[in-house]
Amino acid sequence: MKKVTALRLGRGRGKRVNIYLDDRFAFSLEAEVAVREGLKVGQELATDQIEALARLDSVQRCLNVATRYLSYRPRSESELRERLCQRGFDSDSVEVVLGRLREQGLVNDVDFAQFWQDNRQSFSPRSRWLTRLELRRKGVAEEIIDQVVSAASDDDSAYRAALGRARRLPVSDYQGFRRRLGGYLKRRGFSYGVINNTVEQLWQQMRD
Repeated sequence: MKKVTALRLGRGRGKRVNIYLDDRFAFSLEAEVAVREGLKVGQELATDQIEALARLDSVQRCLNVATRYLSYRPRSESELRERLCQRGFDSDSVEVVLGRLREQGLVNDVDFAQFWQDNRQSFSPRSRWLTRLELRRKGVAEEIIDQVVSAASDDDSAYRAALGRARRLPVSDYQGFRRRLGGYLKRRGFSYGVINNTVEQLWQQMRD
């Protein structure tokens, strides 16, 4: 058994507490863990208790990184797992944290896929094919992608994507209009048929 002889707040940006056992620095913990576990000066710790504290600390640090990463925008479970592994957390800590976040509704691939689809449709419309490809790259399961993306209309998305660009193109040169607008839509993953219909529709609309 070793006795806790001092608890000192670390000097770094993170809120960590330095633990001294038998008057020597032994390890540090996230402040949340030290408070939650009720550590206090004079307490005696066995080896298995110290190891348990280390595991709890790893989970807490992993959770802190995960919530900070999620604060910027929603993430798929695969994205989050990859990020946490890149930060060096062990697989056990990562899975514990992902389980907690799933329970809290902070990680949900259906919600993430819907967010991604809605965001694309609102700010940068693109084809269902390209949206599917993006979600696959985010590690979203195929059945979830089908559920979320299948309701979108490529004709509607192509029209909304191209409308602003068409307004900036001259309507005196059909071939130039078609080439530039068609290339723009092709880069967003639309099929030839959808591109052709959209270009024709907007050409007539701009001329009228």
